[in-house]
Amino acid sequence: MNTVASTTTNSFQIAREKLYRDIDSLNLTPLWEVLHNLVPVHPKSPCLPALWRYEQVRPYLMRAGELITAEEAVRRVLILENPGIRGKSSITQALYAGLQLILPGEVAPSHRHTQSALRFIVEGSGAFTAVNGERTTMKPGDFIITPSWTWHDHGNEVQEPVVWLDGLDIPIVGLLDAGFAQNNPEKTQALKNQEGSSFARYGYNMVPVRGEGPFGKTSPIFSYPYERSREALHQLEQCEALDDWDGFKLRYVNPLTGGYPMPTMATFMQRLPAGFSGKASRQTDSAVYSVVEGSGSAVMTYADGAEAAQFQFTARDHFVVPSWVSLQLKSDPGCVLFSFSDRPVQDALGIHQEERLS
Repeated sequence: MNTVASTTTNSFQIAREKLYRDIDSLNLTPLWEVLHNLVPVHPKSPCLPALWRYEQVRPYLMRAGELITAEEAVRRVLILENPGIRGKSSITQALYAGLQLILPGEVAPSHRHTQSALRFIVEGSGAFTAVNGERTTMKPGDFIITPSWTWHDHGNEVQEPVVWLDGLDIPIVGLLDAGFAQNNPEKTQALKNQEGSSFARYGYNMVPVRGEGPFGKTSPIFSYPYERSREALHQLEQCEALDDWDGFKLRYVNPLTGGYPMPTMATFMQRLPAGFSGKASRQTDSAVYSVVEGSGSAVMTYADGAEAAQFQFTARDHFVVPSWVSLQLKSDPGCVLFSFSDRPVQDALGIHQEERLS
């Protein structure tokens, strides 16, 4: 009896394999062979938790500055590649991140592209970025937006190197095959507005009576100064109860809509007070963190309970938290963290989920 059953099983297996070979020429494949990967029990990202220590990365940035000019490189950036997906030029499946250097006297030439970009200033003060005919001076902790398809260039007219974190939605735009780019025949764009004019129009809880926002679904404020963000966190710490998971955390907003500042990327700033020992939480959006001030630790755990990573971080370090990997933050001296994620896309699709673990 067992011999007959075994023979029958083998014949079915042989017939199945022949079916698979026969349909392959028609570009068909059986769903039942891959269904568990396409619709998993919980998110299973190929991305890994990773930490980039600024003290280790910075010397290589400076070496790059000796070997290639900002103009030759177009953008002199060292990409933060996720170790789980090396070769894809991305930090998660949906997000790109890199550290850009501009040296005294340099200009990164003007261009534009369909990808949206953010800049978060890590080191140095006094360089500028120009967006859509207006400049803003960069200072550490500032969050700056380059809306999709707007001319932008960067320059350094001070006597120190300036480094910032670039965050872009390159993988999302690439998935949709919607990437376009154009170089400006002029090295730097013509300036049309005084510095600070966009903030004057939209940055004081007031907006112009008439006219639409200049960047569609992207915030009309393209520079959010750190001094304002830090002040908000400080005031919140004085008058609000501490959140057991996030400390004191705020999200940046588009003042015209109250929504996210960019259609594909959400940005956040949070303060962990001295002695903070947070609870763990996990989200379906992947997040990239830049440490602004202070130091602390990040403990990450996979959905099955296995330890994913433990990092000790300090100012100017960067780390990534993949989808559905729980994060627990701690800080003895206190710290400030900037982060960005792909949450707006997930919210728009109605698929974002979060669990706060006890």
